[in-house]
Amino acid sequence: MTYRRLASPLHATRASAGALFCLVLAAGALLEHPLLLGAVATAVLVSAAGAGVLADLGRTAKYVVPLAIVFGLINPLVVREGLTVFARLGEIPPFGQVDLTVEALLYGVILGARIVVVALAFALFTACVDPDELLKLFRRVSFRSALTATLATRLVPVLARDGRRLELARRSRAVAPDGAGPSRADRVVILRAVASGALDRAVDVAATLEVRGYGATHRARPAHRPWSRHDLAFLAAALVLVLLFAGSALAGIGRFEAYPLLQAPVGPGELAVASAIVLVSVLPFLDRRGIEP
Repeated sequence: MTYRRLASPLHATRASAGALFCLVLAAGALLEHPLLLGAVATAVLVSAAGAGVLADLGRTAKYVVPLAIVFGLINPLVVREGLTVFARLGEIPPFGQVDLTVEALLYGVILGARIVVVALAFALFTACVDPDELLKLFRRVSFRSALTATLATRLVPVLARDGRRLELARRSRAVAPDGAGPSRADRVVILRAVASGALDRAVDVAATLEVRGYGATHRARPAHRPWSRHDLAFLAAALVLVLLFAGSALAGIGRFEAYPLLQAPVGPGELAVASAIVLVSVLPFLDRRGIEP
């Protein structure tokens, strides 16, 4: 999954505000209460729909959900806590007596859900935050490091495309009689060609940067970009979400205990915080003024 500029408020937001918004949503996975965790997951999905990248998150979910299911199934096998036993598997060397408890199973489900929420939040980050603009934020810390990272992120996909094209060219010139794929020697030849091309590209890029004055001591400062309404909206949403997460924890809202007995009370406080999480995440996407179709 790669970044594509789309007509959405999140794509129109500067990288710092958009990245903070996505990272705060990912931090919401620290919540253990099922209702609040479900609200954060809903906020991520609604944000993806508002940004037009819901299909991209769906592709990410295909790889993450099986991993979450594995975590959910492993937890009751390795955790012996919990009082509500629903299955006794007997003596299983080297684990000893294995009793499966409802509390361990449900907590495993919550662990899997937290993994899914974090993965989807970072998928939203990847799909909606401009990586070039994000790297520009580090130029004051180390201009050369930021430039190197930018070039690497741009050239790695180019080299991958070169490798695919060389492989297609090889297959168009000679096909194995048994229909087998490329041999080890063929792969070595392709790798050598791609490596040689990478060195040639490095020399060309270095020459281009020197001509454009990137090695000069004094560099012109970029024009100041004023904060737009979308920047302020997503920045405010991120700060309000942080206050909701921290405030609910300090107020004892969303208290969750998995062992020895599952305790996840649902009251007016939990319902209010869950609703606020979703609402705050949706509000920045409602203003589409200035968004080019």
